[in-house]
Amino acid sequence: MKSWWLRGSIKTTMNTEQQEIFSKVPEVTMVFWIIKVFATTLGETGGDALSMSMNLGYLVSTGIFAAIFAVAVAVQILAKKFHPVVYWTTIIATTTVGTTLADFADRSLGIGYAGGTISGLSQRSP
Repeated sequence: MKSWWLRGSIKTTMNTEQQEIFSKVPEVTMVFWIIKVFATTLGETGGDALSMSMNLGYLVSTGIFAAIFAVAVAVQILAKKFHPVVYWTTIIATTTVGTTLADFADRSLGIGYAGGTISGLSQRSP
């Protein structure tokens, strides 16, 4: 399998299975971080647009973005190789659902961001 982003000794030390796993994510470069900042900003703005500007509220907005997130993650998992649009759609979906869920915990439930974090962590199964 030809991996254009694996270089030199890294490529020779990875087996085929590891190369296939890493073939679904981009190389972490300065361009990656610039796009990541833009994606995060877009996600936060999208969350606010739906919940506040369109007056849907945090709970409804979280539900909408959770559905988009679930579809994006499923497509990303099923992808056989790296597709930039699929990858970045999943990243944006993550930031929008995370933002609206945190805002719901803070502003609607009144438990703050720390309370939302503690509540979320307590829901994890051992």
